[in-house]
Amino acid sequence: MQTFLPFWKIYLDTCCLSRLFDPPTQARVVEEAEATNQILTYCLRGYWHWIASNVIIDEVDQTPDLEERTQVKTLLTLAHQIISVGAVEISRGLQLESLGFKEKDALHLACAESADADLFLTTDDRLLRRAQRYQARLHIQVKNPETWLREVTENGRFTDDRS
Repeated sequence: MQTFLPFWKIYLDTCCLSRLFDPPTQARVVEEAEATNQILTYCLRGYWHWIASNVIIDEVDQTPDLEERTQVKTLLTLAHQIISVGAVEISRGLQLESLGFKEKDALHLACAESADADLFLTTDDRLLRRAQRYQARLHIQVKNPETWLREVTENGRFTDDRS
């Protein structure tokens, strides 16, 4: 059965990208890594548009593990769009900080909103809870990658006639 998914503009935060390199010691970590990998695959095949930002690049540059840092930086070169942080993003970030979002999380959200992304994905539970609490004040949907992928696909997969 062929399943067609809408075209999504997706911002994956640093937590999602780092999840790909976390030790697979818990079922949740494995499921989130698999979902993030599948989402990136759909993006790279042209089904969805992957948005990143200079905030992600700055965070990745601070990753202590050289191998992980190198691999994530290489992966980021495949993003369809990189949003720079300017006055608009800083201003929106400050508004989001006033709601209790951490500075980097607020900037991530501001960049995703600035890019007109449909979806912001994160594995950060604290960020997810705060985003749920303030959903009416955000201009973007914030979800966990595994939960979201399961919601929009049949068991996290869809038939790909372009393979």
